[in-house]
Amino acid sequence: MEKALTQSVILANGVKIPQLGLGVFLVKEENELIQAVMTAVLDGYRHVDTAMIYGNEQYVGEALKGLEISREEIFITSKVWNYDHGYEETKAAFQASIDRLGVDYLDLYLIHWASPHYIETWKAMEELYNEGKIKAIGVSNFQIHHLEDLMAHSTITPMINQIETHPEFPQNELHDFMKQHGIVHEAWGPLGQGKNDLLNNPVLVKLGEKYNKTAAQIILRWHLERGVVVIPKSVTPHRIRENAAIFDFSLTKEDMAEIATLNTGTRYAKDPDDEAFLLESSIRPN
Repeated sequence: MEKALTQSVILANGVKIPQLGLGVFLVKEENELIQAVMTAVLDGYRHVDTAMIYGNEQYVGEALKGLEISREEIFITSKVWNYDHGYEETKAAFQASIDRLGVDYLDLYLIHWASPHYIETWKAMEELYNEGKIKAIGVSNFQIHHLEDLMAHSTITPMINQIETHPEFPQNELHDFMKQHGIVHEAWGPLGQGKNDLLNNPVLVKLGEKYNKTAAQIILRWHLERGVVVIPKSVTPHRIRENAAIFDFSLTKEDMAEIATLNTGTRYAKDPDDEAFLLESSIRPN
């Protein structure tokens, strides 16, 4: 097994989260996902990010069981979905997630969206954390006002907020707010989710030529330079390896300033303040 990718960010409670992880959003085919996770771990990844709603927690668990690696070496994140919000519901959802993953605890558990009853959900997560069943707790897709509301009604400040972030949408205001409150910024959709032409942007292509890297590697390095945890999704072995080859160079202040010019404020995914989506997704299907 090759050397682990050990560069980490330290959460408010002292827990270290590997700064690069493998995202498995939308990967539903069992063999494809198991192969992707195994490839990533064998290539040094020590961080896998999943969620109940992805429908693949069980496959992540199967992949990890097939590797000769101790549970303590792998940082596993999952998330509670919107229709599982509520105190008792969250406790049950958490147990179901660790059962599917085949583990006794999670390294990180997140509220997936700020849909109704997230305060009660957080109270359950605080208890699970205090019982040692979760090493760190956080949120996903929370705006500043959501974080302020949660912090006003809780004893533990979220340790991380996983949000859509890429050069066209760097989330600067939210990034600064989280930094002020000791909340680590984690990026999902770090390459723009393929919904744009970001990887062909002349600025990124030019920087790629400067460092003999791809535009994707430049973007992922940009995230690291900002102190952001990043979880690019891929099932392609060479892409998984390519995404990890970002620790042998650094971007200059001038490079970072150039990338900052790509900010268009364009969000490609759901708006965290979309009330219709938050309400609809909080209704459990029959």
